[in-house]
Amino acid sequence: MHPFNCYSQMWKSLSDELFKPLSTLTTQNNEANPFFHIPVLGQELMEGLAVCAGGRYLDATVGGGGHSHLILQAASETEVIALDQDTHALAAAQLKLKGFDDRIHFHHTNFADYDPGDLKFDGIMADLGVSSTQFDQGDRGFSFRQTAPLDMRMNQQQTLTAADVINTWDEVELAKIFFTYGEERLSRKIARRIVDRRPFEMTTELAETIFHAVPRAYRYGRIHPATRVFQALRIVVNRELDVLETFLQKAPHWLKPEGRIGVISFHSLEDRIVKHTFKEASELLVLTKKPIVPTEAEIVANGRSRSAKLRLAERR
Repeated sequence: MHPFNCYSQMWKSLSDELFKPLSTLTTQNNEANPFFHIPVLGQELMEGLAVCAGGRYLDATVGGGGHSHLILQAASETEVIALDQDTHALAAAQLKLKGFDDRIHFHHTNFADYDPGDLKFDGIMADLGVSSTQFDQGDRGFSFRQTAPLDMRMNQQQTLTAADVINTWDEVELAKIFFTYGEERLSRKIARRIVDRRPFEMTTELAETIFHAVPRAYRYGRIHPATRVFQALRIVVNRELDVLETFLQKAPHWLKPEGRIGVISFHSLEDRIVKHTFKEASELLVLTKKPIVPTEAEIVANGRSRSAKLRLAERR
C-alpha cells in the first residue's frame, strides 16, 4: 500500500491556495489565463491517490490544469500525462503548468480514445465536470445564462452540435433524452413545444421556449426549467456517458499493482456508472463505500463544488 502521508509537508501551502475566496482566484487567474481551474476535492484526491515522489500519474481531464498542478507540487519528480479533448483547455493547462515542462506531457484526445501503450500509472484521475470557463464562455453554448449559438461541443472538431439535435431529432427522441439524461419529468411536454417552435439557433431562445412549455408553478422552482434539458443536450452531444463507460473499462488495466484511480462526478448518472463499474471490476478494490463530498469550507470557497462526488479504487 502507498503511504497516505508521503505528500503531507506540501499540503498546507496547497490547501491555503485551494480555499482562497472564489472571487480572489477568479481575478488572479483571469489576468493571465482566462481558462482558470479551481480543483474540486483536491486534498481528498491527493490523499486518495497517495501521490508520492517519482510516481507517474494520468490526468484524464486536465481542464485548466488545477489537479495536475497539485500532483506536480505534491511530491518531487512526479510525472503527469495530461489529456483533454478541448483545445482551449489544453492551451490553458500548458500556460498554467509551463514551469513543469519536463514532467508533464499533453495529449489532445478524449480519454476513451487514449492508448498508453506500455505505460503503467501509479494513479489515474478524472474530473468529469464541465469547467467554469466552458460555462462562462458565451460562444460555447453550454449555458442559457448568455446568448450564444447552440453548440455545446467539448471537442470543437466534431460535427454534431446541440442545434443539430434540437432541430432535427424527432419528438420521441428528444423526450427520451430529456428524461434519460436530464431526469426531466416533463420531458414530453417540453419536447412537444420545442418541435412546434423550432428551428432554434441561440441558447436563450431555447431556454425561453422551455420556460413557457412548463406549468407556471414549475417555472420558479429551485432551478431554471431549462437546466435539465441543457444537461441532457450536453451529455448527448459529447457522448459523455458512453465515453465514461469505455474509459472505466480500460483504465484499471493501465494501473500498476496497488495503483489507484479517482473519479469526480457531478450528477447521479455519472456517479452511478462509476460506482457500479468499480464494484464489478474484478481487478479493483473499492476504497470508498460512500462517495467523498466537499467540506463546507470548500463549498463556501467554490460554490460549483457543491454537487461533486469522489470515488476511489485500487488495483489488486
